[in-house]
Amino acid sequence: MNWLTEAFDGQSTVQAVIILSLVSAIGLSLGKLKIFGVSLGITFVFFTGIIAGHFGLVVDPMMLMLAQNFGLILFVYALGLQVGPGFFSSFKKSGIKLNTISMALILLGLIFTLVFHWTTGIPLSDMVGLLCGAVTNTPALGAGQQALLQMDPGNTKGVTDMALACAVTYPLGVVGVILAIIVLKALFFSGKEQTMSKEESKDQTKISEFRVSNPAIFDKSVREVVKLSHMHFVISRIWRNGKVSIPTSDVKLEPNDHLLVISSKGDLENIRLLFGMQEEVDWNKEDINWDAIDSQLISRRIVVTRDKINGVRLGSLRLRNLYGINITRVNRAGIDLIASPNLHLQLGDKLTIVGEANSVKNVGKILGDEIKRLDNPNLIAIFLGISMGVLLGLIPIQIPGLSTPIKLGIAGGPIIVGILMGAFGPRFHMTTYTTQSANLMIRQLGIVIYLGGLGLQSGGQFFETVFSNQGLIWVSIGFCLTLVPVLLVGFITSRFLHVDYAQNIGMLCGSMANPMALSYANTTVEGDEPSVTYATVYPLSMFIRVISAQLILLLFS
Repeated sequence: MNWLTEAFDGQSTVQAVIILSLVSAIGLSLGKLKIFGVSLGITFVFFTGIIAGHFGLVVDPMMLMLAQNFGLILFVYALGLQVGPGFFSSFKKSGIKLNTISMALILLGLIFTLVFHWTTGIPLSDMVGLLCGAVTNTPALGAGQQALLQMDPGNTKGVTDMALACAVTYPLGVVGVILAIIVLKALFFSGKEQTMSKEESKDQTKISEFRVSNPAIFDKSVREVVKLSHMHFVISRIWRNGKVSIPTSDVKLEPNDHLLVISSKGDLENIRLLFGMQEEVDWNKEDINWDAIDSQLISRRIVVTRDKINGVRLGSLRLRNLYGINITRVNRAGIDLIASPNLHLQLGDKLTIVGEANSVKNVGKILGDEIKRLDNPNLIAIFLGISMGVLLGLIPIQIPGLSTPIKLGIAGGPIIVGILMGAFGPRFHMTTYTTQSANLMIRQLGIVIYLGGLGLQSGGQFFETVFSNQGLIWVSIGFCLTLVPVLLVGFITSRFLHVDYAQNIGMLCGSMANPMALSYANTTVEGDEPSVTYATVYPLSMFIRVISAQLILLLFS
């Protein structure tokens, strides 16, 4: 049985693969356990690695470093690809307000970190580790470690201590946000908000019926009316003289025409002023099949799968005029978008199309609608993007007043390139689409490898640190870094900025990148408003967390 002993004791490639795989498998299994209804999920891999390291399992440092770095790169790049399509659209309308509040929360945490550093004398690198654990953000930890090594390549102890600080405060980071939600619920939650959450958060788009009664648009074509307004909306159907039809852009509006309009919620009042009168019928109820109000029309969801359509503007296809169909919705990565003419289509977009059966079938041939074609991810874009991201991370950025140039590193560079590839790659006819399951697989594989290596690296000193005076101080500071900023911003947002409870807690969970707290938040309301708000602020928050972990070390060390 010497071969078995050597497999675990000898520091080799085989041993590194075995240890990391076992730590990951055990950690993922234990991560399914729930304590008081809360589980740590894949983060339990981190603590499994710590326990393995505590009991003497040692992996070759170079192997461990390669595994950690590559795992982190995989995670942040795939994350960038995932959030890229909706990254810039999240700044529109209410998203600006929510993202601004989210940035205030992040800034407050950074200020607290510096204040504790200056008043307690705890090294700034340790404080960054405490902050990363308090906000449950291990990619930010990786970015901070890279920045520390950039400033002092031989400071392996500082890197290890940063990981220890993160490990000490991470569990309390999860619990702290949940406690804040409980407090905010007691202070600001009401049944009225619960009903509103259920009805208003169903979609980001709204379907409404209007009667044309504004003389200014009489005898104007749909194209002319759309140009009169700065808003994005789609006229889905026209009722005229008892007949229902799908209007082309050349159809002229007449007095008392009834229009079915798809728009964002925030534009409803302005659209009412444009058309003249809004009818009382609620076309958003679950029991109303508004896509089948005419028996001759069918509604079908078609997926963009043709490479030639990738990046093409929707208006340039002229589908409405050529085929007499109407595109009522475009769903991208789970988010409903207004089907405006200037929208650039991407592979994987799901278009809800209404029209006669033959017309819808022909449009499906143009767009592709072959799901199997999307099953094979474009690996060229993944590897090309990773290499570009790593190169971007190596570029020195000189800031006046700093002797050492700043680098984005292996965490900042890939996430920026990932976001840009996901957002703008299709406009250059670059296929960046991966299915949600494939993207999730890449992200989880990367973060699990990173967390397993991080735990093994930190395990030898973890328990000694936790049960020391230093560990108790770290726990206290970490809990403050979690609870105080969240409660303070949550209170101000609800009391003075009048953001409702459901949006508020979703924003807080997204700002803290805390999916475990989001799972609890969703149980406190009937609708999915917390999840929608979480998705609105999460991309920018994650990006700022990763970058700020590096900047705070480079600027204040």
